[in-house]
Amino acid sequence: MNSLVNFLKQSDIFYQFTPTQLELVGNLCQEVTFNADEVIFQENSGSKELYVIAQGEVDILINRGTAQDAEKKETAVARLRRGQSFGEVALVDEGLRSASARAAQKDTRLLVIQRDKLIMLCETYPQLGYRLMYNLAADLAMKIRNTDLRIREQLLYKPNDKK
Repeated sequence: MNSLVNFLKQSDIFYQFTPTQLELVGNLCQEVTFNADEVIFQENSGSKELYVIAQGEVDILINRGTAQDAEKKETAVARLRRGQSFGEVALVDEGLRSASARAAQKDTRLLVIQRDKLIMLCETYPQLGYRLMYNLAADLAMKIRNTDLRIREQLLYKPNDKK
């Protein structure tokens, strides 16, 4: 458990957690290992877990095809590394996932935290819940800003394709 607590301490989403708070979260974690190219979850699937990367890399993919397309046209929109989290929107709502996640390396180790258990922990320990939601908001704000910059780059700096 001590190595798990040390790892959680280095993860952005658990920034400024006390050792006791980290241990409480660590008790909720389930460790899962994926091989390269193994799908962690599919776009439009149910959303009930938060994932933290303990080892390896994860690609976040969106499907550019339509429902009528026979083949998937997946595009990687992000590559996440050790200490980063994904699936955090599941903490806010249990809607459908907006992207797929796939292991980018062999032996990609993830910590999986069930939404219901984490929410219960936040309700039981309000200071822990506040810190987690603050860190979550900061993480999502950074992701939104990065996405905004990428969209601006595409719109403003990519030459128009005129034929």
